[in-house]
Amino acid sequence: MSKVKKAAKPAESRVKSPAAKSLIYVALGLLTAVFLGPLLFILMNSFKGRFFISDQPFDLPLDELWVGLTNYTEGLIATNFFSAMGWSFFITICSVIVIVFFCAMTAYYIARVKTWWTKALYLMFVFSMVIPFQAVMFPTVQIADILHLSNPVGMILLYLGFGAGLSVFIFTGFVKSIPLEIEEASMIDGCGPLKNYFLVVLPMLKPVTITVAILNAMWVWNDYLLPYLVIGLSTPYKTIPVVVQQLVGSHGSNDMGALMAMLVLAIIPIVIFYLACQKYIIEGVVAGAVKG
Repeated sequence: MSKVKKAAKPAESRVKSPAAKSLIYVALGLLTAVFLGPLLFILMNSFKGRFFISDQPFDLPLDELWVGLTNYTEGLIATNFFSAMGWSFFITICSVIVIVFFCAMTAYYIARVKTWWTKALYLMFVFSMVIPFQAVMFPTVQIADILHLSNPVGMILLYLGFGAGLSVFIFTGFVKSIPLEIEEASMIDGCGPLKNYFLVVLPMLKPVTITVAILNAMWVWNDYLLPYLVIGLSTPYKTIPVVVQQLVGSHGSNDMGALMAMLVLAIIPIVIFYLACQKYIIEGVVAGAVKG
């Protein structure tokens, strides 16, 4: 026993040495700067005049560079930002709910029903992740026009189709790690298939459900190409990325101040959502590692 303790002491001393700690802190500080640097850059330039942003992009907004909330007020008026935010919230929240609800049930069925066509269905979902959106965007737009999906409800259905591949893949891996004996015990107690799923399995999927919800919420909220192609610019259903892009004009007429201000407002909701739910991502990863 003493030999084991003596052998363990050098390893502990190496891990807890001041030099190792300093190196870890430096690495973490660099990573923090890499990820937070662009956000601070946007926030800082959102309070500068539009002409100072291109001439002095890294200077602090002091003295004549400071314009207060002018960029925010001009951006809100020019983009009708609050209307776009409302439609972004509606499309994002509804899309995430639909994706989580249907993909969780699909993954549960694929994981529990062992047939050749459920395996084929699973491979189709996995294969859909490989195909880039640019390869199918023109057929998608044509189908959306034919089926009259150029509206918020149609966008929800389109996001369900494009988000199902990754979501089913994640859910299926987690469902496979749930012991089958738990469901068998609930069936012995009188639970039918639906009751067994909603009362027994679904609560156990909470960590991975939050993970899937965060991934899809960040994707749908920040997506520009699909709303631009399907909804377009001539409808009142424009989302935040679409209206922000309108601030980028042609022939050098970019309003960089208003653009930076609207980017700050667009980032705030998704950052708050991520910070509120990040602990569930860690729980999902740890739970999957322990069960797997």
